[in-house]
Amino acid sequence: MTGRIITCRHEIYELPELLEWRVVHTGTVPCDTYSVTFLYDSSMAEQLHLAAGFLAMEGGDVMLRGIVDEYTVELGRNGLLATVTGRGYAARLLDNESRPMTYETATLEEIVRNHVTPYGIVTAELAAVRATAPYTVAAGTSQWKVLENFCRTFGGFEPRFGRDGRLIAAPERAGETLWVDDDSPVLSCVLREDHYGVLTEVLVIDKTRNVSYTVQNRDMMEREGQCRRVVYTPGQSTWAAMRYTGEYQIRESAKDERLVELTLPGSFLAFPGDTVELKLTKMGLSGSYQVTEAENVFSDSGATVTLTLGERT
Repeated sequence: MTGRIITCRHEIYELPELLEWRVVHTGTVPCDTYSVTFLYDSSMAEQLHLAAGFLAMEGGDVMLRGIVDEYTVELGRNGLLATVTGRGYAARLLDNESRPMTYETATLEEIVRNHVTPYGIVTAELAAVRATAPYTVAAGTSQWKVLENFCRTFGGFEPRFGRDGRLIAAPERAGETLWVDDDSPVLSCVLREDHYGVLTEVLVIDKTRNVSYTVQNRDMMEREGQCRRVVYTPGQSTWAAMRYTGEYQIRESAKDERLVELTLPGSFLAFPGDTVELKLTKMGLSGSYQVTEAENVFSDSGATVTLTLGERT
């Protein structure tokens, strides 16, 4: 992999050979992150001082487009090294808050125009979603939350970013498929099932109308789980919105209940949204899993990728 710095003057600077790097893809929040280390000399001082953007390139393809959060220069036993770290473009929306407002009627296009486009983000795909009820943005809400809540409430999907830094505000489509079986060069595989925090019931209350809606997680209740939450929604919530709020809370709490962490040699073998078909006899793992996070690491010991997999629903 190679790295490029984009300065605030829109100049592109090719970084020296990368000695170590780490690129984590999530596509959503927590957002993509990266870290790259290379040999430093004083001629790079100005470019690093002005660094605003970063490109990770592999074989001519963009693996990650992000912002620069920090750089360090260190003199040590390995010589004079510089390290640049940062996050994906979702950070631009996370780092900025919206003023409070209420949309009596709104479309996703309008939400993107008011809360996304002003931060230099380009949209790759935009679904035709229209609010079916007033949409309220509370004080202190990040621009990401404004977008995310709108997409989830009225579209039933989560917005995400492509590796090129462009926003995809549309239902997820099937990605690529990676096949892993007993003959694959698996470096490690960890299965984890964690029931802590998995909700069994959510009581959604509309504060203005003083009405409520209960959503239950029957599967967890039958396993004698007990974890209830009470969620308050803004006034004028529809029954559908209240039901979705409860279902979303339960779904999010159970998202990490059963995970597989799979480490393979190589890098950029799969990305969030892709499918991994597992058939590891010794572990009793068989079936389709969805990549939720992909961590790619390179050091003097070689390149590895660790995929976090959730069961595909």
